[in-house]
Amino acid sequence: MKKNTLIIALTLCLAPLAAYATPSTQIWIPSTDVQKYKSVHLNVDNYVSSEKEAAGNWKAPLLMIGPTVGVLPYEKVKAEVGFDLMRSGLAADSDPLYLHAKIGTPEGAAFAGSPAFALGGYNFGTKKDVTDQNVVYGLAARNIAKLGRFSAGYFSGNDKVLLDEKGKKANTGLLLAWDRTISEVSDKLWVAVDYQGGDSALGALNFGLAWAFTPDTSVIFGYDVYNNDKIAGANTYTVQLDINLW
Repeated sequence: MKKNTLIIALTLCLAPLAAYATPSTQIWIPSTDVQKYKSVHLNVDNYVSSEKEAAGNWKAPLLMIGPTVGVLPYEKVKAEVGFDLMRSGLAADSDPLYLHAKIGTPEGAAFAGSPAFALGGYNFGTKKDVTDQNVVYGLAARNIAKLGRFSAGYFSGNDKVLLDEKGKKANTGLLLAWDRTISEVSDKLWVAVDYQGGDSALGALNFGLAWAFTPDTSVIFGYDVYNNDKIAGANTYTVQLDINLW
């Protein structure tokens, strides 16, 4: 098998892993939110195909579960680390561990009126040039009165893994998001739209809403529209359970 053909085959196998080892996120992309010191957050995420593939088959569902822990005892600089286990019914399941970490500052911490900032990485897999997407990113976010919070940033990952359907590098791109608590209805209701650029399996436009059943338990319901269905496959529905254990 030629090298380019092998690379494309591996990338197609990883397509259902477009959902990633999750730092604190919006629906799909990371957010500037960071877990507070000593808190332990558990996420349980499911991604299910919305339709059959062109060949008439259903894309395998993805299940992802893992903790995120706050590790810095400061108000103006926070950090979190965590891992996830992913299962999608493919060969990559033999190496299911993915790591993530983030450091960030809340709004107003850098200077009066400053946006929130975050630097981090995710999808640090354990199998070289197969699961090690190794995405690093920077983000800034700002709340604007009643309009909600606007986020923008950029990411870069492993150019041996994040490829398009032709085996070309697709490892960089924009990160954009808008989110808002719909307090006019209920302080428990939150909505968001986010976007990750590029033609790899990570590129997607995502819509969703969340309901906080308790102060420590919420569920996100979302829909993911992939930038490149030739590499990522059919669009997906997602249900994400978030629990603050302590």
